Amino acid sequence: MQQALCTVQEEPTATKKDHILFLSTVFCFWFATYIYIPVFGLYLEDIGFTYALIGIILGSYGVTQIILRFPLGVLSDRLVGIRKQLLIIGFYAALLSGLLLIFSEAFWAVFAARMLAGITAAMWVMATVLYSQYFQAEHVAKAMGRVQFITVFAQFFSMMISGYLVLSFGWKFPFWLAVITSIIGIILAYQIKDISSPVTTSKTIKLTSHMKRTVKLKGLKKITFLSLCGHAILFITIFGFSPMYASQLSSSNHAITFLVCAFFVPHALATFLLMFYKIHVNNQKTILLWSFIVTTLLLVLVPFSQSLTALSFIHAGFGLTLGIIFPLLLSMVIQVSTTELKNSAMGFYQSFYAIGILLGPLVAGEIAEVVHISFIFYLCAFVAFIAVLIVLVMNKQKSSSS
Repeated sequence: MQQALCTVQEEPTATKKDHILFLSTVFCFWFATYIYIPVFGLYLEDIGFTYALIGIILGSYGVTQIILRFPLGVLSDRLVGIRKQLLIIGFYAALLSGLLLIFSEAFWAVFAARMLAGITAAMWVMATVLYSQYFQAEHVAKAMGRVQFITVFAQFFSMMISGYLVLSFGWKFPFWLAVITSIIGIILAYQIKDISSPVTTSKTIKLTSHMKRTVKLKGLKKITFLSLCGHAILFITIFGFSPMYASQLSSSNHAITFLVCAFFVPHALATFLLMFYKIHVNNQKTILLWSFIVTTLLLVLVPFSQSLTALSFIHAGFGLTLGIIFPLLLSMVIQVSTTELKNSAMGFYQSFYAIGILLGPLVAGEIAEVVHISFIFYLCAFVAFIAVLIVLVMNKQKSSSS
């Protein structure tokens, strides 16, 4: 198999309507995936699953992402004609996932539903490539900023209302809403404009060689590992066990909504500000270092919090730091990538940080089962501390080479 590397850029011809339609599709994409996330662990607990099984189910979301994202990134040039179709397949996977959750409470069905949701998330590679073509090459960062903001907004809004929906309409209602949003997303996705760049074959190399060159990009593996740590923390805490821990501290019906808002308001604010304020390359690693240090310290404090208010303040703190970390790492991936390996590097990055999405909840579930749910936050603190050490190594290597 061979991979085409040279592409001819066409002038983007997307209208304002095309942008609105695409960003609306992006909103549906993430809303359908995250509408039930804050209450999902509580739902699984309610239907009788142990912490260990809940960890397996939560981690299954990362399995299909690990399998699919790197190949999709590497093959992105070859997939020019079917990128839009793959995005639509992602919506169909979300639709089937929601239906399985509605009509079955068996372990195999719930496990399969989350793996299907992982297929949906894996197709995000296609969405970012499709939307980047709406912009001139020098404005691609602006495109990524827009879709990142819509992503965070969709996640925040969906997670903020999920608790109210369960209280008002029952456990299954968020799953129904995920199905309805998936259908709307399918309709919108069929209408989005695909501005594809024609692929030429002036230079070709074997696919395996292309992968090897991607893996050898200087700094890519360390950046990806840092993102793996960040995503492990994210999917153990606010996307995993934090809502369950909050429900033990407070009997309030609004505890989950309060916690989600506390985390996502500063998280979204940090992401939004980084759309407009560009951090100088020389300052990136310093900011990363302090963000991971603060994250480590805050996570250590979680088991000592004795009220929902204290828990929420701590989550607001590392919500802010993670909101700084993720856009920074994304921009660093772009910086270390060559033009011809950009999509492959992004596929590698997204595929392998998903290992954190898989292993984080899996290990946390076992710890919660054997010891206590509060100890999962010590696990997160340890993961954040490992990230601190990695950034220190990166800074030392930079000093040595300069």
